[in-house]
Amino acid sequence: MATQTDRTSTPIRKPGRAERTGRERAYTLRFGPAPAVLAGASLLCLLIGLLYLASQIRTIFSDQLKQEYAGLVLDAVDRADNARALAVVWQQMPATAQGAAQNTLRARNDLTQRVASLAALVDASPAPAPRVPDAARSSNASLHDIGAMLVTVSAYWRAQRDADSADVRLRIAHVANLLIALAALLFCMLLAALGMYAKRNRQLAGQSLEFEQAALHDPLTGLPNRRKLFTMLDEAARQAGAAPATGMDRRAAVNERGAKANAVSPYRIAVLYVDLDGFKRINDSLGHGVGDEFLVAVSRRFRDSVRKGDVVARIGGDEFAVLVREFSKAEELGEIAQRLIACVLETDAQMRIGWVSASVGIASFPDPVDDYRRLVAAADDAMYQVKRAGKNSYAFAAPSV
Repeated sequence: MATQTDRTSTPIRKPGRAERTGRERAYTLRFGPAPAVLAGASLLCLLIGLLYLASQIRTIFSDQLKQEYAGLVLDAVDRADNARALAVVWQQMPATAQGAAQNTLRARNDLTQRVASLAALVDASPAPAPRVPDAARSSNASLHDIGAMLVTVSAYWRAQRDADSADVRLRIAHVANLLIALAALLFCMLLAALGMYAKRNRQLAGQSLEFEQAALHDPLTGLPNRRKLFTMLDEAARQAGAAPATGMDRRAAVNERGAKANAVSPYRIAVLYVDLDGFKRINDSLGHGVGDEFLVAVSRRFRDSVRKGDVVARIGGDEFAVLVREFSKAEELGEIAQRLIACVLETDAQMRIGWVSASVGIASFPDPVDDYRRLVAAADDAMYQVKRAGKNSYAFAAPSV
């Protein structure tokens, strides 16, 4: 495509340092250190709670072992006391009774063995405990002294067992409360994580929309750019049920175009290609700032002049395109072109420039262009016909061959 002497492209403005700094500061505020600090503190509390829970469970097992050991000692005390009671019974028997002396000796020996077993258990206690006196371990020890010793040992170990049992119950209660607290902490952490995840998703979605907006729209005028225009053209064609004609279909369309000229198609879309005549002189003589102001003003007028369903896009520096999604007669497209030309002339008069006009090329599908993908190129060719004919007017595209 040849380049006209009065056509130029307006440079895209880049965000200034202050704008970038503000954006970076907003990003820092959105993704500041607060969530990380909160997560770190929660994990630290969870770790401390788990360590405390492990220590409590270990102590509970230790206390249970102590209870079991105290139970073994008390069983040994009971066996020794039973042996002492039997020895007392045989000792009180008359010496003339048959077998009294032999049974008494046997009872004393059994008592001595029981006391020795009890002393061994007490001596092997994992916790410090009162020892069994050596005198009580002797086979000649007084039964009375042995009984007193057994009462003392039994009282001590029963108290130890009761204390350990109470400590186990208390620690189990602590563990239960700690588990409830940890469950609540985990639930709060889960809610916080879900909240941060949802917030981050919303922020990323917003940024994605911003990036999409920047990628598909002109930064100066806010209009859709060329890429967005072709996307919307494809969507309009799909909604109309259109398919590009190729091969035999294209030749058949050419042969039948005359018969269809006056018929109303169930779907008709069109593209109007607008080029500003004399715009280069604005940038050269008045500066790019005035050129940008003109483009913004004429873009606003373009949007206000077209119908609600139509799309105005900025193709290049001083080139625009209008996608007409639906129309019934070619006269409607001519009226739209006249309004677009009037928008340019009004902007020129308002800004007191005096030499800017517009050339408009019109191409419609399926007639005369039988492939919607060629609409923009066909409208561009028609616009060049207007420029060669004197500018400040519009023309329709020739039928595709």
